[in-house]
Amino acid sequence: MTDSQKSDETAAADLIEAPAPPAGPEAAAAEGTQAEETQPDAAPQEEAPAEDAQAQEEAPAQDAPAEDAAPQEETPAQGAGEEPAAPAPSPRPAPSPRPAPSPAAFAARPKAGPAATVAPAPAPSATSLAEAARWGRVEGDGHVFLTIDGEEHPVGQYPDVSDDEALAYFARKYDDIVAQIVLLEQRVASKAPTTDMQKTVTHLREQLAERNMVGDIRSAEGRLDTLATQITELEKAEKAQHDAVRAAELAAREAIVAEAEGISGTDPAHIQWKTSSARMNELFESWKTAQKSGVRLGRSNEDALWKRFRAARTVFDRHRRAYFSQLDSNNSAAKAAKEKLIAEAEALSSSTDWGFAAGEYRRLMDEWKASPRASRKDDDALWARFRAAQDVFFTNRQAANDEIDQEYAANLKVKEALLEEANTILPVKDLGAAKKALQSVRDRWEDAGKVPRADMGRIEAGLRRIEDAVRQAEEENWQRSNPETKARTNSALSQLESAIAGLKDDLAKAEKAGDQRKIKAAREALDARQAWLDQIQRSASELS
Repeated sequence: MTDSQKSDETAAADLIEAPAPPAGPEAAAAEGTQAEETQPDAAPQEEAPAEDAQAQEEAPAQDAPAEDAAPQEETPAQGAGEEPAAPAPSPRPAPSPRPAPSPAAFAARPKAGPAATVAPAPAPSATSLAEAARWGRVEGDGHVFLTIDGEEHPVGQYPDVSDDEALAYFARKYDDIVAQIVLLEQRVASKAPTTDMQKTVTHLREQLAERNMVGDIRSAEGRLDTLATQITELEKAEKAQHDAVRAAELAAREAIVAEAEGISGTDPAHIQWKTSSARMNELFESWKTAQKSGVRLGRSNEDALWKRFRAARTVFDRHRRAYFSQLDSNNSAAKAAKEKLIAEAEALSSSTDWGFAAGEYRRLMDEWKASPRASRKDDDALWARFRAAQDVFFTNRQAANDEIDQEYAANLKVKEALLEEANTILPVKDLGAAKKALQSVRDRWEDAGKVPRADMGRIEAGLRRIEDAVRQAEEENWQRSNPETKARTNSALSQLESAIAGLKDDLAKAEKAGDQRKIKAAREALDARQAWLDQIQRSASELS
């Protein structure tokens, strides 16, 4: 027996000793294990050099036939006397699902004992085999080769199965890669987030470069090249969109900071503290919301904007504390000043010197209006006390006046009768008789006494109207009897009469000469002088 045959027998013995994989999901459920799909055949090992295969430790052969042994991938020896590392099982691709095993396969799963048999692998379809045959071939006892650009590359070995099964196994590994490429193409087409897409492309490239599968490797690499370009463009679009969102977020943060700085920069003497404080709180809440759920702006931008915003809030709070501290000081001073006015008002409230006390209350009211205002609450309370002191005084005065008015009711009737008698003097025809009657009314008017305050103005105004009429008649009579006035009137009459005589002579001469212009002028002058003469003659007759 040759060394090659011994190596093959040793490998077969190792495969027979290895436990068979679960036959299907139903069997896995019965045994308490989980499996995604039926795996009647184990993954074969990648083809290793002959000297590495000979270096593996020989295991005693089992009584199971060689065709029932589960295939395993061959791996290079890790060293003399070391067991090869078991490769991780590769996932099954969606494009070529494995058919479910028959009940006989479940029965064939080993239960216990030194040896068991497994069901043979399902037969591949003719289409998949034809496609796989374009890119690979099988020779010997399951050695598979891949053809790329006219050159063959060893892929691995799947011993003790048919050539179609060995080729189909390595074709399914290629289908796994293609399925992942299709999934990635769908993600790119739907413009999904590009996170880890380039890493996926790199990983798939590395898997294709291992040359442990059978398929159109160049086609898959070309699709990966296209995907890499598309992902790059998608990353650029994502970056542009992210930059736009970040710019908008930066502008929004800048607006918050700028408004806060504008509020804090307002003159404290003119700022509306209630409105501005509420707005600063709203800006702070907007900042916290943007900080929590908005786009990150980068540490440098975040820190710079926050320092400006915090500085604006600090300045605003300092101005507000200073303002309200000064306001409290002013409020205390205003309260002290008004407390003093209230004390004076309360001292006057019991006074019965009505005239003096009323004047003092007017003075106190003027000082109250000129004094600074306290806070709204304090000022309202102080004003209520000041007003109460005034009300006490004026209520007492009104009660006293009401009592006096009752006493003066009879005097009112007397003066109303005297006022009716005085009204008979008007109109004044005889000045001497009118003056004598008015004097009689005045003498009795004073003797009648005071009248109620409510009627005083009406009664006094009635008598004053009659007195004014008599006084006016007396002045007119004096004007008529004034010698000086009479002398001026007589002088004016003489001058006008002389002027009129001269104008008549001028008119006669113009008429004799037939000069119409002079006739017209002389007549107009004569008519004007004659009108003046008539008016003065009437005044002279009135004076006489």
